[in-house]
Amino acid sequence: MALQRTVKAHVRKGKKFYLAECVEIAVVTQGKTLDETLVNLQEAVALHLENEDSADFGLVADPAILVTIELEPAGAQA
Repeated sequence: MALQRTVKAHVRKGKKFYLAECVEIAVVTQGKTLDETLVNLQEAVALHLENEDSADFGLVADPAILVTIELEPAGAQA
């Protein structure tokens, strides 16, 4: 089995915070802004994989993070 080069994460806006959730590994984080959420995601993934063998998660060493962001269209009414 080939190891994946990326950790996939999905980001969406909640009522007060942005929420980021990884697909392959058990990492969930949040932030008040999109930028803060992405920084928190990088840190959370790094901490989750710290002192672990990335191959145990099906990942290469130091994988990149691929983020999909769900946004509402401009002018959308909630």
